[in-house]
Amino acid sequence: MPGTFTLKAQAEKLPNSIWRAVAMSFLLQVLAIAFLHAYRIRTADNHFGFGWEMGCVGRAIASGRGFSDPYCAGTGPTAWEPPLYPYLIGAVFKLFGIYTAASAWVLLSINSLFSALTCIPIYLIARKVFDDRVARWSAWTWALLPYTWYWSIHWIWDTTITPFVLSLIFLVSLVLAGDGYAKGGQAEDGDSDPFVPEGQRDDRVPAPFVPEGRRESSPAFQRRVQSANHSRPGGTADLPRWTLFGALWGFGALMNPSMLSFLPFCGLWIWYRRHKRALPSFAGVVVASAVFFVTLSPWLVRNYNAFGRFVFIRDDFGEQFRLGNGPGADGILMAYLQPNLNQEELQRFRSMGELPYAEQRKREAFQFIRENPSHFAAISLRRFVYYWAGVPKRSDSAFLAALKNLPFLISSILAIWGLVRALRQRRPGAGLFALLVLSYPTVYYFVFPHARYRHPIEPELIILVVFLIAGWRFGTPTQEPLAVAHKVR
Repeated sequence: MPGTFTLKAQAEKLPNSIWRAVAMSFLLQVLAIAFLHAYRIRTADNHFGFGWEMGCVGRAIASGRGFSDPYCAGTGPTAWEPPLYPYLIGAVFKLFGIYTAASAWVLLSINSLFSALTCIPIYLIARKVFDDRVARWSAWTWALLPYTWYWSIHWIWDTTITPFVLSLIFLVSLVLAGDGYAKGGQAEDGDSDPFVPEGQRDDRVPAPFVPEGRRESSPAFQRRVQSANHSRPGGTADLPRWTLFGALWGFGALMNPSMLSFLPFCGLWIWYRRHKRALPSFAGVVVASAVFFVTLSPWLVRNYNAFGRFVFIRDDFGEQFRLGNGPGADGILMAYLQPNLNQEELQRFRSMGELPYAEQRKREAFQFIRENPSHFAAISLRRFVYYWAGVPKRSDSAFLAALKNLPFLISSILAIWGLVRALRQRRPGAGLFALLVLSYPTVYYFVFPHARYRHPIEPELIILVVFLIAGWRFGTPTQEPLAVAHKVR
């Protein structure tokens, strides 16, 4: 069918260099796992470091006890974590053994594979918003940067799958918004729709710009124009894209619900961009919303059956909120209050039950905030700084902490600088970058920051850094066509 999105079509359009980047990134990460013995997970604390709460839930799943027991303490059914990654851990444990080196190898390799595959949406996003040079550099930077490997080869967690899913959502959002297309479907930026296979594209001048005498002369040409119109934003091919959009958001929410903070801003941005181009959105929004809730519904039903009340994906917000806000709060995670490190809290968790415990912890945090509003404001500002400048270790001096986190801070500064430059140049999609940077981290300013909490938006930050550096190295990147320069952004 013309305009149908297929993974095969996307793969066929990628340059060989991007596939080489994917392969090299994966190979280097696997070699790092072997060389650094990252598969040797510490066995202390009943193997808790092997996936932490998700690892405990995975163990319960593999042991036949279902989705339960986040602290390996027999506390019963849980919604402490979103379901997808713990179920992945459980499946691997079932096949390769609970807390074995083989299971660690498999899980870290899966993490590395998703990290390597993230090169693909990075390339497609950067090519659509900037140019091919920035796209290739961004993909290769992600592939070869050791920092991006750290989370995949050391953390058995969703940390490397989340940026892959979020970058796919970002890419689909750009396509749905019709950026790079004028009203009526004329390509403005010379960049073809990455969701339309090459053989189904009509690269000729659209019918309104064909000389009058030739418009009706070629039935074959008319068929090609009809096919191209079918595949452009606003055509019938939009519904599969909206379906994909809803499915990706549903999958992402079940992997890491934190990304939902970006959802309303992303949706409104797509609607605004389409509205500017006179493209219909209502039917697509209905379809995407339906697919999103259908994707979530099995887990929501499971939670209702397990707890006798509605629980939206996970129920540990109160605990996380309390770990960042309370007596002694200074903007850093108060890890010593976690049930796995604090026997008193673990006993409270057991005796009260998961939901009452989480609600009690939330009440404690809000009470602290009501009694100390100025302190809460001060540590929230500090958390904002830590999110972008790096979280210091409590044992380090201020100077040593700043020195250790200097590369992290520099990367944030360069990314924000690149974003400002993209906005000033009125690049298509720059607004979506801005909304992601503004919305995604917000919850961490009020809970607590961690270096891995920036990783889900790292692909977009790397693109912005590369865009900025490319401008320094070569001057202003590829000049935009006249049509692009005049379009409304």
